[in-house]
Amino acid sequence: MAIEPVYSISSKATGGGRDGEVVSASGHIDLDLRPPKELGGNGEGTNPEELFSAGYAACFLSALRATAKQAGASVPDAATVNVTVGIGKDPADGGFGLTVAIEVSLPGLEEAKAKELADVAYAFCPYSKATKGNIDSEVTVTV
Repeated sequence: MAIEPVYSISSKATGGGRDGEVVSASGHIDLDLRPPKELGGNGEGTNPEELFSAGYAACFLSALRATAKQAGASVPDAATVNVTVGIGKDPADGGFGLTVAIEVSLPGLEEAKAKELADVAYAFCPYSKATKGNIDSEVTVTV
């Protein structure tokens, strides 16, 4: 598969990585990073998992709207996607691994249709494609 990017952006991390700063080339992101308290930090900044969950949630909602439109369906204005990213020890190699829980809310739709739309969006979303087989993922749908 050869992807020809139509948009690219870079970000630079400085300092201690998880305990430093990250700045995007556009300047829209300029954030202090601090490990969360659960990982021994003071929790007074953002962290890679928080940034990943925000990006994934926005991307998934866009994928949901795009795939529903392609299928001739509509996504309610009140639709939401909440992505919870977890980090913990990976017993396979002693390092760390991630988990992802995607909660899709499609109020007013029939449950079967909502599940179908979420499944198609999951297959279409670039974040889902990038993490498929690498991160334990779960998608739940509420109507």
